[in-house]
Amino acid sequence: MKITVDFEECLKDSPRFRATIEEVEGDVCELESKLDKLVKLCIGMIDAGKAYNAANKQFVSGIRELALQSTKDEVIESSLTKFAESLQEMINYHTILFDQAQRSIKTQLQTFVKDDIRKFKEAKKHFDKVSEEKEGALIKNAQAPRNKQHEVEEATNILTATRKCFRHIVLDYVLQINVLQSKRRSEILKSMLSFMYAHLTFFHQGYDLFSELQPLMKQLGGQLDQLVVDAAKEKRDMEQKHSTIQQKAALQDFSNDDTKLEYNVDADNGIAMEGYLFKRASNAFKTWNRRWFSIQNNQLVYQKKFKDNPTVVVEDLRLCTVKHCEDIERRFCFEVVSPTKSCMMQADSEKLRQAWIKAVQSSIATAFRDKGEEGEKLDRKSSTSTGSLDSGGELKERPIKGESLLQKVLAIPGNTCCCDCGQPDPRWASINLGITLCIQCSGIHRSLGVHFSKVRSLTLDTWEPELLKLMCELGNGAINQIYEARREELASRKPQPGDPRHEVEAYIKAKYVDRRFVRRPSDEELRSKVVSLSKQEKRLSSSSEHLPPRPPPPTPKLRAGQSAAGGMEARRDSLFCADELDSLFSYFDKSAKLRSIKSKDSGIQNSADGSREMLAAAASNNSLMDADAAERPPMAMPAALPPPSPCKMVFYEPKEYSSGLQLYWAACARSLPDMAEALAHGAEVNWVNAEEDKRTPLIMAVQGGSLVTCEFLLQNAAHVNQQDAQGRAPLHHATMLGHTGQVCLFLKRGANQNAADIDEKTPLTIAVEAANADIVTLLRLAKMNEEMREAEGPYSQSGDETYQDIFQDFTHMASNDPDKLNRYQQYDVQRP
Repeated sequence: MKITVDFEECLKDSPRFRATIEEVEGDVCELESKLDKLVKLCIGMIDAGKAYNAANKQFVSGIRELALQSTKDEVIESSLTKFAESLQEMINYHTILFDQAQRSIKTQLQTFVKDDIRKFKEAKKHFDKVSEEKEGALIKNAQAPRNKQHEVEEATNILTATRKCFRHIVLDYVLQINVLQSKRRSEILKSMLSFMYAHLTFFHQGYDLFSELQPLMKQLGGQLDQLVVDAAKEKRDMEQKHSTIQQKAALQDFSNDDTKLEYNVDADNGIAMEGYLFKRASNAFKTWNRRWFSIQNNQLVYQKKFKDNPTVVVEDLRLCTVKHCEDIERRFCFEVVSPTKSCMMQADSEKLRQAWIKAVQSSIATAFRDKGEEGEKLDRKSSTSTGSLDSGGELKERPIKGESLLQKVLAIPGNTCCCDCGQPDPRWASINLGITLCIQCSGIHRSLGVHFSKVRSLTLDTWEPELLKLMCELGNGAINQIYEARREELASRKPQPGDPRHEVEAYIKAKYVDRRFVRRPSDEELRSKVVSLSKQEKRLSSSSEHLPPRPPPPTPKLRAGQSAAGGMEARRDSLFCADELDSLFSYFDKSAKLRSIKSKDSGIQNSADGSREMLAAAASNNSLMDADAAERPPMAMPAALPPPSPCKMVFYEPKEYSSGLQLYWAACARSLPDMAEALAHGAEVNWVNAEEDKRTPLIMAVQGGSLVTCEFLLQNAAHVNQQDAQGRAPLHHATMLGHTGQVCLFLKRGANQNAADIDEKTPLTIAVEAANADIVTLLRLAKMNEEMREAEGPYSQSGDETYQDIFQDFTHMASNDPDKLNRYQQYDVQRP
């Protein structure tokens, strides 16, 4: 409230005036205190703002450094640079704001306090002094005696002069008070209004700045969604690579195979072989040092660190020899001797020593080859890539993803709600169980471990067709009939949406880990189930045997100069035309690899060239048809290529019935629900039937001919390379039966195509003997891709994109159009 003093009242010097003066003085004193405090707070705010700006500048500098470090990622570099520029502008705006605060608050209010309030205090001092003098003059005038005229006159004169001075001083004092009261309002409002306008300008500038930045932010926001999806996919790929490496490491441990080194003379980087070896120094102490050796460009070199220049041990391998060294204390030693010096080296194992000796010997032989082959190699490397593998000429089908996948999976009865808690609209799945899950239950399933549940997103992840078919064969309804068979009997409450996580987690562990609600079958029930499955397999076999015979493949029209016997060699027409095969092998045939590598398969010399020529002949024959080819008699089986006999599926009374036996016959009968039930009852997925040549459920799934049953067993940790008593792995059986889709699946899952059975036959040997062009092509391309990948480095897992595309095509045909692959069986399965 504004306090003013009346001029008339001040002349009277009344008590009212004195009270008003006292009130004004107290108010001004309090105003001075508040203004001093506000100025100090403003100074503190400005100092803190400067410190904030300094820290903000360091932060922006950090953003710029991060942008410079991300020069390889154009999106991150450009975005961070733009963000740093915008934040720097905001720092400049903050600096202007704090400068304005200093001018409007600190400087202006300090001036008001120092000038106007100081004048008020000086006027108050004069007023107080004159008031005291007036009071003294009044007292002296009152005390003057009558009889002393000169004292009366003196007192009267002093009082008159004092009153005159008092009136003058008091009027000035009142004027100063009224001016101060009026000016305080304008000064305070002017200062604060200027400060608020500074804020308004600051926020307007910031709004304009970020309005210009908003389109970029929206664009990045849209890209961020895709980046999240890509990150999820990359994470899944990394997990798959991690799992693959673990499986390879486990297989190496199982087979005691401590090396994967192979000599590859045609490696793209010119390094035929590389790895760590101990090297004995040539000094007097003969110390041994571990160095990284490599064979490259017809030289043997080593280096200590990656950035070091390689040290050449042998200038020209053509002038040296290599031999074992058994006359020293250290094991696994060998020596490379040249005309000028020798180098003693030590490997980590006998297999590594043999590999290095073989590599040096091969490199010596390669160095003497005709140099004219280099031009031919360059021609092959520049050959065109393969075209579409789909003979129909349609675009290649890609793995299913997104809404299409979601609709297909949710269409299965029971899949529209979470299998464990009933939450509607699930977006996750357990691929080895074949169920759909909500996001909370999927997290709990992940915590169980992949040996219990493998979780995958229905919307973010990419699904292969065999996995989709597996999900469609099972579903929540079928799995809950198995894993919740005794839930009501045990009066166990099933979780509902919204229940606490610990309750849901306890239920899921009881359901899948402890299998508390699974109904254990009696011996009689188990026997009945096994017998029923064996009969079901017989019905499937007999129904397929009584189908009307398929028309025989047309007889190819022979080209000029081609014999009829040569045309007979192609029992089965290939999915590839001659140009496609030539393009495929030219693409993978790095530096004439196939012509330089002799087959390790028994009984086949130069099988790479032989299979390639056979495939080309088959494709050529298939592409040249006569108009009346359908009327010609079918091609006869070559007498020189008797087919190996597949295992006979004979059911007889076993010594003991078990859940493993149920899984065994359910795999053959292609019944996924019965297989899931057997696993829930504790069946070992790699159970061995000792009474039937040590065959496994995975081998029986091959015999049954179902790709989905094989995928189900593999997803539940079946060993893809486990052999039977005949030494045949699932890949052998799939090749013998001509199941191209299963061959493709096993190769994708890491099947060893170099394994030989007791007859010393590998899958490639069997496929070549059977003239199965498609399977030979798959085996050869897989082998070449593996060699290319290993040449790129020990941690390379991706392989060649063309190879991946080819296998994707075969995968889709095996799942969506199996007749296209299995046009007729290579061998008839013999049954009693």
